[in-house]
Amino acid sequence: MMIVRFDDQIVRYFVIATAIWGFVGMLVGALIALQLPFWQANLGEYLSFGRLRPLHTNAVIFAFAGNAIFGAIYYSTQRLTKARMFSDLMSRFHFWGWQFIIVSAAITLPLGLTTGKEYAELEWPIDVLIAVVWVVFAVNFFLTLKIRREKHMYVALWFYIATIVTVAVLHIGNSLALPVGLFKSYPLFAGVQDAFVQWWYGHNAVAFFLTTPFLGLMYYFLPKAAERPVFSYRLSIVHFWSIVFLYIWAGPHHLAYTAVPEWAVTLGMVFSIMLWMPSWGGMINGLFTLRGAWHKLRDSVVLKMYVIGITFYGMSTFEGPLLSVKTVNALSHYTDWTVGHAHAGALGWNGFMIFGMIYWLLPRLWNTKLWSERMANAHFWVGTIGMLLYVMALYSAGVTQGLMWRAFDDAGHLVYPDFMETVIQIVPMYWVRLVGGLLYLTGMIMLGINMIMTIRTAKEKPSDAAISVAA
Repeated sequence: MMIVRFDDQIVRYFVIATAIWGFVGMLVGALIALQLPFWQANLGEYLSFGRLRPLHTNAVIFAFAGNAIFGAIYYSTQRLTKARMFSDLMSRFHFWGWQFIIVSAAITLPLGLTTGKEYAELEWPIDVLIAVVWVVFAVNFFLTLKIRREKHMYVALWFYIATIVTVAVLHIGNSLALPVGLFKSYPLFAGVQDAFVQWWYGHNAVAFFLTTPFLGLMYYFLPKAAERPVFSYRLSIVHFWSIVFLYIWAGPHHLAYTAVPEWAVTLGMVFSIMLWMPSWGGMINGLFTLRGAWHKLRDSVVLKMYVIGITFYGMSTFEGPLLSVKTVNALSHYTDWTVGHAHAGALGWNGFMIFGMIYWLLPRLWNTKLWSERMANAHFWVGTIGMLLYVMALYSAGVTQGLMWRAFDDAGHLVYPDFMETVIQIVPMYWVRLVGGLLYLTGMIMLGINMIMTIRTAKEKPSDAAISVAA
């Protein structure tokens, strides 16, 4: 027998970074939510809505969710393979390189240094660094799989593999550009081709950065927290292969009613509708894993977070295909309904899964008890109410916008020809959205306080977990 000691220090780094960047990203989100109904909150050129909005999306997606993904992968991969990560040096390079990328984004985006491409705003030097850091992460991960002591590769690892490979292809493909200065470049693609590539990237950034790694997280951490095996391992494999095949084709549905050929939009719509099946198969697999364990929700804030997160996953993956249908899209396109859908996924699905994972990891990473279960439960309720207020306000705003924009009188004239009429109508909904966002931010602050106090009350220096394996 031999002792394998896992590298849990790198997981602690990523968990702490997740909480820090989550607070920053959501604080910026609250500010820009205020700027919409209250224009005076646009605090000059560098802190205006146009500069801060891409900062918010990058911070929440790549800093908050990104660090959580890496923490989940480093923690679960070592245990599923019964092997320490191949290289501690690569792990540290990955962590500090990713934080440097985030700081670079936080500096350049408010300065207006941007490519203007959704979820891919960062200029070419930062894009190059992203590729380098990602490749180091990938090499470390795959070499760990190579030296694994557990022959079987659990389904979570397959979701991680899909994430690592596909994100690399998406990022490099969409970032191909001609540099004309240190912080200025022009994409190699133009016009319709650029739109195709951008939304091939944009939609699949959602698919392979905000979906597949979180499904891997779900398949590992949910059974652990519930102390139950996954409901159907066969369904999880079908879920994996079907979602990986179908998701990659759905991007053109973002380009309905544009210059993109109709056949391409139809293709995206058809594959989007087909995504209903594997997506809901994954949701059912997650919720049914709790069979015989639903009573544990009374006492486990982790399971509460996971149930809400998976429920939002089901809702978002129903709503996404619905919005891709052309007749529905005619109403929803360019409205706040789409913004509500994006936040239901990012903060409802991803956010609550992250919170559940962190509350589960904190006692295990620092060898202590969670400082306050009561505060964690308060976080759950505050966050849930905040999300419901947030999405319902934006759904109402979106439907209002869509109906007003397409309202005609008997003579065929627009009933509301002045765009400001629509803006004024939805201002009350923007205030409700702000209240919901502030509640969600309050929950994030509660998590931060709980984390700090849990770490401070740890009686001994945290140690890395170890297992005995056959030599």
